[in-house]
Amino acid sequence: MIKFGLFLVPVLLGGSLMAAESESDIVVRYLAASQQQQSALRGASMEVEIDAHVPKLQKWGKLHALRNISKLGTITYRMLGFNGDNTVKKDVIARYLAAEVQAQTGPSIAITPANYKFKYKGRRVERGQPIYLLAVSPRTKQVGLFKGEIWLDPQTCMPLRESGRFVKSPSVFLKRMDFTRVYEVRNGISIPQRLESQVDTRFFGPVQLSIDFTHFAKDPDSEASAAASTIEAQN
Repeated sequence: MIKFGLFLVPVLLGGSLMAAESESDIVVRYLAASQQQQSALRGASMEVEIDAHVPKLQKWGKLHALRNISKLGTITYRMLGFNGDNTVKKDVIARYLAAEVQAQTGPSIAITPANYKFKYKGRRVERGQPIYLLAVSPRTKQVGLFKGEIWLDPQTCMPLRESGRFVKSPSVFLKRMDFTRVYEVRNGISIPQRLESQVDTRFFGPVQLSIDFTHFAKDPDSEASAAASTIEAQN
């Protein structure tokens, strides 16, 4: 009888843990956290260092810029400096940034059930950190949507890492784009930290691109309105 009780306890506890980490619960928590994140980033600015290398041409370029997110969620860039080859600046970095800005003018690319199917892959430890792992696949082949996975912080369900391949190229110049986007959770909100991308181009072959995000700052005037906003973010 005692043995039965000892056996039953972990079974019940295991069932409870599984229920607590069910796919629907995790997805709902993630969607709420994602909306909170996008609202919190409205009115924010950060500096970016964009490194691009074209091995085939043995050329490189580094762009220093200020990235602004308006109170409406619109992303813009203001160049602060550039070093390197102008071909890389014009045909790689500028095209990449233009594709990001252009994506805002089309249909929504938000990671929501309207655009994606979700599959909860369980709780894991990656690089010494516990995570929830979500697999995502787009419902349509649309510019800005990707197939891949998202790592979530178990406590907040904020994204820690997004990675995958975009399912449709935003430009005839770009053939294939793989990426990994890393976040840092600060005060309960995910802040962009680094993006790494491998891009296959039609003329230059593979291009290696990385972006470091630093000096995150928030417009004090937008704090209250961002916290109260329930409108789906456009960025």
